[in-house]
Parts: sequence; C-alpha cells; structure tokens
Amino acid sequence: MRRLLPLLLLCLCLTGCIQYDVGITYDSQTHGELVQRIRLDGQIPAARRSTARAWLDGLEQQARKLGGKVRHPSKQESLITIPFNNGKDLAAKFNRFFNPSQEERRQLWGPDLAELPAIAARMTVRETNLLLVQRNRLSLDLDLRSLAVRGADGRLLVSPGGLLDVDFNLNTPWGVRSVDSTPEPKLGNRQLTWILQPGELNHLEAVFWVPSPLGLGTVAIAVIVGIGALVKALLEGDGGVE
Repeated sequence: MRRLLPLLLLCLCLTGCIQYDVGITYDSQTHGELVQRIRLDGQIPAARRSTARAWLDGLEQQARKLGGKVRHPSKQESLITIPFNNGKDLAAKFNRFFNPSQEERRQLWGPDLAELPAIAARMTVRETNLLLVQRNRLSLDLDLRSLAVRGADGRLLVSPGGLLDVDFNLNTPWGVRSVDSTPEPKLGNRQLTWILQPGELNHLEAVFWVPSPLGLGTVAIAVIVGIGALVKALLEGDGGVE
C-alpha cells in the first residue's frame, strides 16, 4: 500500500496523459543543450490543473538553478532548455536535475507532491580526444519501475503507460549509433530516438563523434606556421642565388 498510494494520488491528480520529450543536442565539443518539452493533456480536470501546474513549476525552478531557461509555447506546454559545456557538465546537470534529494523535492513541490514516485536516472559520458575529433560514449539508465505497481509475484498490477509518454532524443553533428540499448531506438538523420517504457528499466547507450575545435585550431596553426616557414625558406633561397 505504501507504493500504491502515491501512484493512485498521481492518477487522481493527473488524469490524462503527460507527453514528456527529452532531447540532447550536441553542437560541438564545447557546447550543447538539454531540452525538455512537457505537454499536459487537455483532459486533465480543471480542479487538478493547479496540482499539475505546481509539478511543472518545480521542474522549471530546478532547471533555473542549473542555468536553464523556460518558455511556454502554450498554456499547457513548457519548454525547458539547459546548456552544457562538455560531456562531464552534461552528465552532472542531468543527474542533478533528475535526482534531487528528498529535501530538495520538498522545497520544490511541497510535502504532498514530494511523496510521488521518483524517477531514478544515471548518466555517464566518456570522452576520448583524437586530435581532430572527439569520440563520445553516452550511457543512461532510467529506472521507471517505481511508477508501476507490481504484485508479490512481479506481475504488473497498475501500469503508468496511459499516464506518461516519454521520448528521449540524441542529436549529434556527425553520425551516431546505438549500443546495447533497451528499448531499441529509431535511427534518423544524425539522431537516435528512444520511446521509453514506463514501469520498466530503460538502458540507453550510444557512440557518436563531434569535431574538436581545439584540435582543428592546432592543425590550422601548424599549417600556417609550416607555410610561413616554407615561404621564408624559398625567399632566402632566392636571395642566396642572387
């Protein structure tokens, strides 16, 4: 019952579906954005909209603490953008946003909403510099099992699938491929899209490449220096002949 009551509270408060799109866009080795688009279904009863709004306000407040910005394309939609500088910064901000402490949850949402099921998320990004390019391996575990209610035998009793629809997108400037992901993603133009499974453990992993401005700058400087040395040598050679 301790696990069932929070989920029933969520069902009562947020009757209808929540569309939650999470996207990571890498522009370069040193810049990218974590973008979240949250839409509340119009079927949410008017009496419960204040609860839904309080939940969204908490997410927006958490994003602003991480240097993020918030826009509202419509009354039922929030667009949250959090910039990051590199893979380490991305992982740190992502993990902090999705794993607030219990005290932070109470500050953001109050004692009632703070007791709703938490989503356990853990991201790591391993970066390997190869002069002109950087190889990245992103790994993400999203444990959504706390949103479901299971019996003693492990069978699913209450599924959150009708309440929560979550997509995760990874956009890169160059190619990207999935590695041992569950569920399997859809591959688009330099983009991977996972449709997450509420009530299940989701493992997302991908390898992708981004250009290295530092490496490209180093090569450009070396080329300029080399050309300068060559021109100087040619001029000195011409002077010696005269």
